[in-house]
Amino acid sequence: MINKVQKTESEWKQQLTPEQFQVTRNKGTERAFTGEYYNHQQEGIYQCVCCGTDLFSSKTKYDSGTGWPSFWAPLKEDNVRLEEDRSLFMRRTEVLCPTCDAHLGHVFNDGPAPTGQRYCMNSASLKFKEKD
Repeated sequence: MINKVQKTESEWKQQLTPEQFQVTRNKGTERAFTGEYYNHQQEGIYQCVCCGTDLFSSKTKYDSGTGWPSFWAPLKEDNVRLEEDRSLFMRRTEVLCPTCDAHLGHVFNDGPAPTGQRYCMNSASLKFKEKD
């Protein structure tokens, strides 16, 4: 069972940078090739910047050529929540943090084996915990 993290808009604004707030709380997107983690190569775990939930392992990260950090699978299926997104006249699958409902990015069916999926995340929605 997940213990939901709920905060007011004001509390989120105090905790997050303006870009992190725009991406995670307002479903924004950072510009391609500008995020801290798109070309990040260290071993460890990518967590939700809002609540610290473990989301992705560096073992599933790959260079998709899109300019955003991309992963072929989450750490565990329940570590992300998927929702249909029909914004911007498109039909996509949004990826959210199951603990705090932060917008993380989108998942597409054009990734590498073994899953064929590309979890295209915003660096602004992530923080990195280096492998011990």
